[in-house]
Amino acid sequence: MITGRPRTGAEFADWFREDATEADARAVKRVLARQISEAMQAQRITKLEMARRMGTSRTHLDRLLDPANDRVQLDTIQRAAAAIGRRLRVELA
Repeated sequence: MITGRPRTGAEFADWFREDATEADARAVKRVLARQISEAMQAQRITKLEMARRMGTSRTHLDRLLDPANDRVQLDTIQRAAAAIGRRLRVELA
């Protein structure tokens, strides 16, 4: 062991865990966006109608449906689920 050099292993492990958590969140958001979009297609709900049902703008709906945008609030997803006749279930694993 070389003296005078700080250990960085724990910091790297912490960074990796944080990065993995963010990746998990992005993956969940992509799945939810796809499920909502597929339900809209199956029910023949337009974006304009979906936004009306959610009580929001079409621009806001576009952000929700954008798989790359992972900055969506839980209540927005809940309103989208209700608009397609579904409910959101969240659990800790």
